[in-house]
Amino acid sequence: MRTVHALRYITPLREGGSLPAVVETDDDGMVVLKFRGAGQGPKALIAELIAGEMARSIGLPIPEVVLVELDREFARTEPDPEIQDLIRASEGLNLGSDYLPGAINYDPAAMPVDAGLASRIVWFDALISNVDRTARNPNLMVWHRQLYLIDHGAAMYFHHDWASAGDACEKPFVLIRDHVLLPFASRIAEADAELAGLLPDAEIERIVALVPDSWLVNEPAFDSPAAYRQAYVDYLKRRLQVRAVFVQEAVRAHAAYL
Repeated sequence: MRTVHALRYITPLREGGSLPAVVETDDDGMVVLKFRGAGQGPKALIAELIAGEMARSIGLPIPEVVLVELDREFARTEPDPEIQDLIRASEGLNLGSDYLPGAINYDPAAMPVDAGLASRIVWFDALISNVDRTARNPNLMVWHRQLYLIDHGAAMYFHHDWASAGDACEKPFVLIRDHVLLPFASRIAEADAELAGLLPDAEIERIVALVPDSWLVNEPAFDSPAAYRQAYVDYLKRRLQVRAVFVQEAVRAHAAYL
């Protein structure tokens, strides 16, 4: 995963609850920056990083995810006190995704999605327990006529309660019934056969190893970043082992549309 440095704050994206922003970076690009110091804290960034890289590993369309180094001096040219405080609280490593200029929000009525792609996305969101891919808030963008997955900070909600994460891992993801692409997802079983093998244990370990130690702090359940990181690895490996639970639930939910 690349690391870039933030050079210039361009504009806040106030529709996001964590007040993300478009910033210019030192690779002559622009990213949508998610701040570590925002209200959701580092866990939103952890979910974004892990989910984003897992999506990439299985071939789903997603903007490049990068680590973004942020200097507290970045706040000096920002007139908004709220944004100044957010920047100062986020000094160090944050997370960004490639900015897609001119992209539009996905509308299922205007753009039905191929059954294969829809099924792969539904499978993926059931795996990571993504509650934020609904018709009200699809977190899908269309750019150059291609669908892109964005905003996974609300996924992997098990990490907000590690005491019950083991039980959550073994359960179906019943909220898949609200997935915006579920009506098109007629090939979920085929997607499972195709995608599960693309996330072997070594790939899960590689992805979770990308999470910076500075994000793996202040969690009472663990006494070190290494132990914290291993908990993600163990959860995701086990989730894939018992995936029939969430696959069957997704297939059942899709059948309700027939």
